[in-house]
Parts: sequence; structure tokens; C-alpha cells
Amino acid sequence: MWEIQEHRCVERQLSKRVPIAILKRYETWKNIATLSGPAGLRHIKGFHDEALTGKWIGYRSSRLSLKWRVIYQVIAKVLWIQVVELTPHDCEKN
Repeated sequence: MWEIQEHRCVERQLSKRVPIAILKRYETWKNIATLSGPAGLRHIKGFHDEALTGKWIGYRSSRLSLKWRVIYQVIAKVLWIQVVELTPHDCEKN
């Protein structure tokens, strides 16, 4: 089983501006990630799970909708997934 850790900015993003449908999809994403990890996310075509490049090298992205993405990093040695950002499609790293 994988452990999901959300960055503190994700908690603020979830409480402010995320539509209900995206929150439900995010909860589904977390359940799948907890049970089967990144391999399980890659097998579900709806998430279009992919590695990121550029400033986000080392991170992965899953689609929650056409607009919304969850950006996360996998730390495999401790079976840990760190969710960095839940955002409308703007993959610029600050």
C-alpha cells in the first residue's frame, strides 16, 4: 500500500476553488494511488498519467478532467506519493 501526502498548498487549493466533480475524481485518484501506486494509475487510460519534463522533471501528472491536473512525485523507496499541486492546466513551476 502506498501513502499519499498532500502538500499544504493542496489543502488550500481544495478548500477554495475546486469544483465538486473534480474533488470526487481526486478522491478516486487517491484511492487508486493508495492501493496500486503509480503502476495502477498508468493502467487507467482516463487519467493519462505521464512523466513531466522541463522545470517539473521528476514529477508526474494525472488528468482529472480536460482542464484539471494533479501533479505528484513518487518516492519509491518508502512507497510514498507526494501530491504537490492540484491545478487547472498550467504546468509552470514557480
